[in-house]
Amino acid sequence: MSEPISAVDVIRTKRDGGELTDAQIRWFIAAYTRGDVAHEQASALTMAVFFRGMTPRELATWTDAMIASGTRLDLSAVGRPTVDKHSTGGVGDKISLPLCPLVAAFGVAVPQLSGRGLGHTGGTLDKLEAIPGLRTDLSGQGFIDQLRDVGAVICAAGPDLAPADKLLYALRDVTATVESIPLIASSIMSKKIAEGTDGLVLDVKVGAGAFMRDRDRAEELARAMVRLGADHGVRAVAVLTAMDAPLGYAAGNGVEVAESVEVLAGGGPADVRELTVALAAEMLELAGVDADPAAALDDGRAMDVWNAMIRAQGGDPAAPLPSAALSHVVTADTAGVVSAIRAMPVGMAAWRAGAGRSRRDEPVSPGAGVVLRVGVGDAVAAGGALAEIYADDEAHLAAAVHEFAGAVALADHADAPGSRVLGRVTA
Repeated sequence: MSEPISAVDVIRTKRDGGELTDAQIRWFIAAYTRGDVAHEQASALTMAVFFRGMTPRELATWTDAMIASGTRLDLSAVGRPTVDKHSTGGVGDKISLPLCPLVAAFGVAVPQLSGRGLGHTGGTLDKLEAIPGLRTDLSGQGFIDQLRDVGAVICAAGPDLAPADKLLYALRDVTATVESIPLIASSIMSKKIAEGTDGLVLDVKVGAGAFMRDRDRAEELARAMVRLGADHGVRAVAVLTAMDAPLGYAAGNGVEVAESVEVLAGGGPADVRELTVALAAEMLELAGVDADPAAALDDGRAMDVWNAMIRAQGGDPAAPLPSAALSHVVTADTAGVVSAIRAMPVGMAAWRAGAGRSRRDEPVSPGAGVVLRVGVGDAVAAGGALAEIYADDEAHLAAAVHEFAGAVALADHADAPGSRVLGRVTA
């Protein structure tokens, strides 16, 4: 008969640099999800993991236990190959909005279960809900039906999908253990694997406006997630992408939807289109589809799927997007050429304007945000417009204008922006 497992023994083993057994990991995750392990004990274990790390075997078992804490969706009734995408988050990262309908235009189903924003990183659901009437709380059957009929869904995950992750995520947020690569990888991959998709493309952001500022650590995270996908029968590829500057010109909710629609119409900022097409190509390859995704942006097929997706979720794709009550134009003090646009102050300005939240239950403003009026390489006269900031009241507007200071750097000349795609990690 095996020895009983205790939370204290599990914590002590990892604290002292030992390797947890599969039984210890599965017991701890299940017991914490049931409420049989105290929050302070789970906090102690996550801190031990933060400092001691996990072996690949430990990480695979930890992730599997988190998946097993809830239900794993069965998407076989959809009748199409399924491929999803996950981004580690950045400023102006609206890529999911044009990407999902673009990939679905080629007969692939994209089951995008997304989240809400916290702090300077926006949430896909917050952006999508700026569209009048749109719902993101679909039923399980509604989710399957829309995937089968439309091919694209962007909605909230149900409470039964990796509930252990919801508990651990909230805990990590208040115990300074968010930055642990094993805990990040297991959090992302437990949800995406439980989602039931056949393939997954991971957009791992690197740079000053990203969660991972260091490329080596970003590659380590990418390798861990790709390996977890392979361990659980999900074909995964990671793409490292630059996040020193905001993606596109818009950061917020409704303003990012508007920019996404421009991309779906065959236009939009060059970097947003580039990354959308690059990630779509990776998704189509995983689905076994040989096609040029850019063609579906230019000929209207992707826009047709977008409109169908919005209508299926109760929204009106033709309705005007909400606007904020107030706006302020930020101008240049001197003439020059835009040499850099820093992602973090732009993201912070959008957050302070009301586009983001500081608590998970806080509402966001659909019309708040920042729209840049210049790009890198543009010449600006003294007094020329750099950006326009939108907010619903004077306090939010003033805070946003303060945060934006220093976002745009001017010089005598500027190098042309490079590609957003930095590298690729596969199994």
